[in-house]
Amino acid sequence: MTWLLILILVPLAGSLVLAFLKGNDRAAVLTALAFSILELLLIIPFWLSYSPSGARLQMTSSFDWIPSFGVHISFGTDGISLVMIAVIALLVPIVVGGLGTMDKLPPGRSAGGFLSLILLQEALTIGVFAATDVFLFYVLFEIMLIPMYFLIGGYGGANRQYAAVKFFLYSFLGGLIMLASAIGAYSLAVDKLGHGTFDWATLVTVVRDAPLSTQIWLFLGFFLAFAIKAPLVPFHTWLPDAAGEAPIGVAVLLVGVLDKVGTFGFLRYCLPMFPDASRTLAPLVLVLSVIGVLYGSILAAGQRDMKRFIAYVSIAHFGFISLGIFAFNEQAMVGSATYMLNHSLATGMLIVVIGLVIARGGSSKISDYGGMAKVTPLLAGMFLLAGLSTLSLPGTNSFVSEFLVLIGAFVDQPVYTILATVGMVLAAAYVLWLYQRVMQGPVRGDALVGVGGGPGTAIAPELGAKKAIRDLNGREIAILAPLVVLIIVLGFYPKPVLDTVTPTVQQTLSAVQGGK
Repeated sequence: MTWLLILILVPLAGSLVLAFLKGNDRAAVLTALAFSILELLLIIPFWLSYSPSGARLQMTSSFDWIPSFGVHISFGTDGISLVMIAVIALLVPIVVGGLGTMDKLPPGRSAGGFLSLILLQEALTIGVFAATDVFLFYVLFEIMLIPMYFLIGGYGGANRQYAAVKFFLYSFLGGLIMLASAIGAYSLAVDKLGHGTFDWATLVTVVRDAPLSTQIWLFLGFFLAFAIKAPLVPFHTWLPDAAGEAPIGVAVLLVGVLDKVGTFGFLRYCLPMFPDASRTLAPLVLVLSVIGVLYGSILAAGQRDMKRFIAYVSIAHFGFISLGIFAFNEQAMVGSATYMLNHSLATGMLIVVIGLVIARGGSSKISDYGGMAKVTPLLAGMFLLAGLSTLSLPGTNSFVSEFLVLIGAFVDQPVYTILATVGMVLAAAYVLWLYQRVMQGPVRGDALVGVGGGPGTAIAPELGAKKAIRDLNGREIAILAPLVVLIIVLGFYPKPVLDTVTPTVQQTLSAVQGGK
């Protein structure tokens, strides 16, 4: 029994308990909160047990699963997976605590069923980040789609079924292509070792010596699955629909954590296993990355829905992360690895704040809001902080990551970096534009002030309009407080995260540069 197994089993046990609490919503919320907070507390000794200067994979465990095919239930962590496991452990209690305030369940739906799926999603996602057997990784990669499918399809908006099916099919088909490449890598192991294996560390040593043409075909299978998950343009179209229809808490996990499986896969699988193919196809990936940055930034400007707006801004950010990864520069790659964490914190907080806005106004349309800062100043402040972190203002957590990607990638890829910078400036401008439309100007909309007139009607509170909305309450402040603290602390002192991910990045880069 290792820390990783405990971290997987705790939310899994919580999910099973919640499955039997479908008739008592209050008990279900308290139970889910207890399990999720316990999981978060366990992250502390888990983090402290990790040695950045130690082996690439630590806290490992392995059990026979299908011995005749060399398949094992194997887990281990490196610096990057450690950070991502920590961030999902942080976000899940926030999602649970926000049920009933930023999320309202559809009629007839129980909190027990919803929260059971949330904890199951947490357990499976941790398993994906921790898996060190390639076949096990594939199985968990596919299975973790199931709870997310039901969370979107059962608890989402009007077009939830379409969004859920689209999300599932895109990722599932990508996973099948990845399985074909994994079987190809297994065959190479049979030829070279005399027996098959799916052990990640063994396959790294086997596949990296394969001919370039073989590496390219195997690389493309893994890359396509991860590019869909990330998502990179043109494999991105499922994300705006899924994020737009998902409940707020589900969108936090979807955009904040699940998408990072794609960029994590680039670093864990594509680069070390296929170093020659990675270098050969890097220009193609860089082109897709820059297109994603520009495309996501421009399309964000045309969005009328706040949740879809955040989805397109995130597409731009994912393009920026993949740019740093495939620039093959240590600073840029460290920036991308830390950006995975910082994007989760910044975007997670922004989605939560948007959920609190929607809960008050009853609409996700940007045009239905205006002047909320006059009646909810604390909520407006949280909105501004989340927006500033999203646009990487110096002093917030995202700045260091974006700065490292820029200075690192510019050394080797100046043209791509300049184009990506233009896109990121546009994305930053649109985030401020969103804040201005929602929080500044005259108070707009009967949903906000409780008077006659449809959405968009300008109301003068000083003329006697009765305010119908409230500012943040104690519960809402509590779910936002951890994100606020981390955004500010990591903005001024990112050393713990940098020290954790840098050795893993160095080992990954060394594997790429050591290819033939």
